[in-house]
Formats: sequence, structure tokens, C-alpha cells
Amino acid sequence: MPLAPAYAPDPVFLPLGEAFADPVRPAEFPKEIIRFRNDRAAAALGLETLGAEEWRAHFARFAPLPDNLPEPLALRYHGHQFRVYNPDLGDGRGFLYAQLREAGSGRLLDLTTKGSGQTPYSRGADGRLTLKGALREVLATEMLEALGVPTSRTLTVIETGESLQRSDEPSPTRAAVLTRVQHSALRFGTFQRLAHLGRPDLIQTLADHVLAVHHPELAAGAEAPERLLILFQETLRRSAALTGAWMAAGFVHGVLNTDNLNINGESFDYGPYRFLPYNDPGFTAAYFDRQGLYAFGRQPGQVLWGLGKLAGALALAADGDRLAAALETFGPLYHAALREAVVRRLGLQSLGEAEDAALASSVFRTLSEGGEALRWEPLFFDWFGGASRADQALAGPRGALYRTGAGLELQARLAAYPGREVSHLAYFQRPEPEELLYPQIEALWSAIAEADDWGPFEAKLAAIREAGAAYTA
Repeated sequence: MPLAPAYAPDPVFLPLGEAFADPVRPAEFPKEIIRFRNDRAAAALGLETLGAEEWRAHFARFAPLPDNLPEPLALRYHGHQFRVYNPDLGDGRGFLYAQLREAGSGRLLDLTTKGSGQTPYSRGADGRLTLKGALREVLATEMLEALGVPTSRTLTVIETGESLQRSDEPSPTRAAVLTRVQHSALRFGTFQRLAHLGRPDLIQTLADHVLAVHHPELAAGAEAPERLLILFQETLRRSAALTGAWMAAGFVHGVLNTDNLNINGESFDYGPYRFLPYNDPGFTAAYFDRQGLYAFGRQPGQVLWGLGKLAGALALAADGDRLAAALETFGPLYHAALREAVVRRLGLQSLGEAEDAALASSVFRTLSEGGEALRWEPLFFDWFGGASRADQALAGPRGALYRTGAGLELQARLAAYPGREVSHLAYFQRPEPEELLYPQIEALWSAIAEADDWGPFEAKLAAIREAGAAYTA
């Protein structure tokens, strides 16, 4: 079956050459069972016309797409893991598979994998992914997209018929290979590796590549060192926006190492993530984060720390003082992004910095005072549309929490904003919003693991997409 007219291959990574990646061979799998296929994402790539066998050929066996990368590339990078530098990283169970232009926007999209086999950077691991881990990533990307967070998207999950032994889940467990769509596979650690090797020339080459491919309008006519500063400022701006969106969504990434921070400010690679059940700045997602380094409330500081390490790498080829000065803008940019994300999550239009800041503060104080009795997502659901939702919110299961203290202040703040009528949307007639809490994910997996029942998982995806459509209607 031919590819759709929107298919626009653009393998721009190839001219960078062998200094940035290693060609690899994908693993061969005994089975190729399509468990998830994101036709909405596929349509943006011109891939929605692929039949099932063609889909398996490209996303289980990784036959090259037409006029695209001739072979998969395992990308080279280093990074700080829990603030300890690790020079032995790189794509250890994934690779860059293809590059395409997005229909409509023209933005470059990278197709990357997880669980596709061993590479030179596997460090003795099997290069595989559990089916449970793959489905958790599907749920994360779908929920974050619904909540308006810049995120990679899961294109497909294919079960491979293998059994894996893992120390952090009951084993043997089923295996899968996942393909994601992201606006760049390049990480802070990609630049850190080049600085570690003492290669300012390659730092400049990579920065010029990123600007030319992703932000050609930003650096026209700028000299080489200035281009590095321009790239850093754009990465910082996007990272601040991402962090604000995470915090408004009550999302805890779990592992904010510098190899998990993307130069385009896009969230990706979901391992031990969590969505907050209620406001808890000390909440951690990873069981191995014993010091709480990546706790919910510490995420802005950790992203800033990672940006500092990126600045340190770029300083090998750029003005370190100007990079340091740019770092000082993160705080204001983050707080602006958080205000904007809170206002957007409530379905409102900005009334200006002061009013929006006061509203965001009221939201967080209400969540704090509500404690475990006020779950995170229901507050935004109850008040989506602003004061026009007061009757339903006050009559609902959390009405008493909104009649005292910060809840009263929140109502007063919302009254200043033009209301938005959403009663015609079926989603807002529900008593409770769609959430993605840990026990829910475990229950979805139990149905699959115990009875191969995919119905609850598919129903959950449909419900998340209904929520996303309602929030953007």
C-alpha cells in the first residue's frame, strides 16, 4: 500500500556523520503482535495508509522507510545521572529510525525506539523493553498530550513474544518494542559528551545543525559563537515552558537526568513517572530516588541545574559569562509559564501577569489546604470554565473544601475572569474527571497480565482522548 501524500522524509541527521551516532541492527523478534497503533500520530507523518503487515515490517523489523535513513542509528551522548557524570551512556536499547516532516507545521519529527535490541551502549543489558513499560509510556504520552504538556507521542507498541527477567516487576514478563515520535532525539547529554571529549568544533557543528533544522528563523546572519547563545536561550525558554506545564499537570517525571532533557523542551522517555494524587511537593516517582532529588517540588530546580550543565558544555565554544547571564532568566520564564499553564488548565483567558499570578497562587493554596481530601486533577475539572462552574463545583463531592479558606479566595479570583460555558460538553457532566493514578495503571496491567484482557486499557485511552478533546474544545 502506498504511503499517504503527507509522507515527507527528511533524513537530516546523515550529514552530521559518524561522530554522533553508530549504525546498528535491530533485534529479531519471534512474534510481532500490534498492541497499539496511533493512527492520529501516523496521519501527521503520512503513515496512516500502511497495512498491518507493512506496519510490522517497519515497526517490528525496522525495514527502512522510503528515502529515509538507510539503517538505524544509535545516538552517542553522556549525561549526569542523579548529578553524577556518566561517560558510558548512549542509546542502549533504542535508536533513531527515521526522520520526517510533520504535516501542516513542517516541523522535523524523529522516530525513535525503545526495546529494539542491543547497541554498543547497552552496557551488558538485553536492550529489551517490558510490555508493561511500553503500555505505561503510551498512557503517559496520551495523558500529557490531553493536558497540553509538550511531549513525545507513542506511535506504536508491538509485543515481541519474548519473556524478560526484571528485578522491579514480577518475572518472567512479556516484552515489546515501542516507537515514539518526538521533535528531536538530541539531549543535553549530546552536547555534554562533546565537551567531555574536548571538541568545540563538534559542539558548534551540532548547534548549527539544531538551529538550521529546528529554528532557522532564529540565527539568520548570526556569527558562530552568537549562534550557540541563541540556541541555549531557545532551549532554556522551551525547558521553562515544559517545567511549568509539568507542574500545572501535577506530573512527576521521576528521572530528570541530563540525558533525559531534550534540546527542544519536550518531555520524553517515561519510566517511573507518576501523576500526583494530591498536592505533595516531596512526592517522588522512582523507588530508587531515596534522597528525593527529583521530587515534584524540586523539578524546576533540577531542570535549571541541568541547563547549567548544558551551559557548561556550550561554554567550551561560547562566551561563558553570557551563558551564565542567560541562566538567570529561567526563574522569570518558568513562573510565567506556570501562570500561563494554570490559566490554560482552567480554560480561561489571561487577565495579565498580576491577576494570573494571584489566580495560580490561589489554586496551589487551595490544593495545599485540601491535602489528601482534594485530589489534583479534580480541582481543575471542577473549575474548568471559571466561575460559571461554581454551582456544579460547590454541589459536588468537593464543595465543602471550596467554601473555606483558600477555596473562597479561589472563587473570588475566578469571578474576575470571563466565564466559559462548557455545560454542553458531555465530559463535564461526569461526576469525576479522567485521572491516571498509579493504582489505575496497575489495574489496567493486571487485566492484561492475568487474562489478556485489553478492553480496560483501550477504554482508558478513549477516555483520556475524550478529556483532551473537551479541554481544547
